[in-house]
Amino acid sequence: MRALTNGLVVDGTGAEPMPGTVLIDGDRITAVLPPGATPSGAEVIDATGNIVAPGFIDLHSHADFSLRSSPAAESQLAQGVTTLVAGNCGWSPFPITDLETLRAGTAFLDAKHDWSWDDLAGFVATLEPAVNLALQVGHCTLRIAVMGNARRAPSADELRQMQELLRAAADQGAVGFSTGLIYAPGAYASPEEVAALVATAAECGLLYSTHIRNEGAGLLAALDEAISAARRGGARLEVSHLKAVGKANHGLVDAALERLEQADDVGWDAYPYTATSTTLTTRLPTWALADGILLDRLADPAERARIADALRSDKLLSPESVVIASLPPGRYEDSRGLSLAEIARQDDVDAAEIVLRILESHQAAVSVVNHAMSEDDVITVLEHPKTAIASDGWIMDAAGPGHPHPRNFGTFPRVLGHYARDLGIFTLTEAIRRMTSLPASRLGLTDRGVIKTGAVADLVVLDPNRIADMSTYDEPWQLSVGIDHVLVAGQSVLSDGTPTGRRPGRVIS
Repeated sequence: MRALTNGLVVDGTGAEPMPGTVLIDGDRITAVLPPGATPSGAEVIDATGNIVAPGFIDLHSHADFSLRSSPAAESQLAQGVTTLVAGNCGWSPFPITDLETLRAGTAFLDAKHDWSWDDLAGFVATLEPAVNLALQVGHCTLRIAVMGNARRAPSADELRQMQELLRAAADQGAVGFSTGLIYAPGAYASPEEVAALVATAAECGLLYSTHIRNEGAGLLAALDEAISAARRGGARLEVSHLKAVGKANHGLVDAALERLEQADDVGWDAYPYTATSTTLTTRLPTWALADGILLDRLADPAERARIADALRSDKLLSPESVVIASLPPGRYEDSRGLSLAEIARQDDVDAAEIVLRILESHQAAVSVVNHAMSEDDVITVLEHPKTAIASDGWIMDAAGPGHPHPRNFGTFPRVLGHYARDLGIFTLTEAIRRMTSLPASRLGLTDRGVIKTGAVADLVVLDPNRIADMSTYDEPWQLSVGIDHVLVAGQSVLSDGTPTGRRPGRVIS
């Protein structure tokens, strides 16, 4: 038996904080007692001056490409995250029928997998993490499994095969189905194809999470497409990382929130930063990626010129704002942390040409950080009571190569420290609700994300005065501070700020 004593209990529901003792037996909370009421013989964690809260649930992670090789999840424990929801943006590491194409499509996530499985069950059998993982199956991965990188509509039989693979993943424990409609080959899907798969997901009781087709000038139309697909299929909808990209589109989030408020059973999430992070290939026209032969096209002078012309006409390509985050060894490996404009000046070429040079020199596996959002928009989205907090991150380690987005290390403490405590856009109690019971409700979880008798003992002890994100765009590899203890299923995985090495995490289905 364990007892978290002398803390201020914030139960995750939005209720007023109350001093108390949280009692744990095994992996469950057995009671929330008055202050000082500690049973004799209990192992005590003294939370004096601190908040005791449910462990944070990250609704939008790509940890299915990193947690297996980095199971200690140090970057997550330092943020108080106990559950990661992965398989987002249309990408999951299963099902596998065409490994070469899947590995190429997900190369920007830099997975250290041995790829020794072919389905969700096989993948789960390889995991032993410190934190929990909930898995979705991705549309891009389904398409690759059935159609490769073909830029066309599926035949009736191919659509049926994708639906069968989706049902199989659901039977093996998937909690959701996701699309990433800016990524090839998902971008090649018509609204009708997406709606058919969403309907299958709904039949299986899955959440539908979507990186919508356009987050710029076409934001509202893309939201309409997502809402329509969910409504037609009867699915719960989660709009991923709601934002408006590109200076000309700043302010569109107000109309986007109005659209979402009018829809039924729709949720959304956001991260507290003004920069995105994705693969550099998203700057290309999607036809350039068809059939998985981008590098061949870049080697063809006529095709290369055609791609460059498309880039030069892209009003959203702001070379001063796009910074190289990570890339494999090659000609530009020393350019991590530099903008496209800086690299272009070094080579004395324009932005379009430098994009193509970087891609062809690094197997097109290049991640970037794109400074394209407005702080006013970030605050507007965060202030809405239905916005869940999510990272869109995938880095689990405390240190490593490259120049990744700080959201990997600081999302949750940044909301608690900067936006709640310092700016006061909402209370710490409300911020914690957005990280706990709200995302749990989107997944249909009733025994996580809250402190109550019978709930799973995923818990965080944090210092409300010290909680802060330390990671910056210039110096990203810095862990957050202010999280003193993290428990997963009643076991200490972070004690006095230090990882314990325990691995009690499980796959939630």
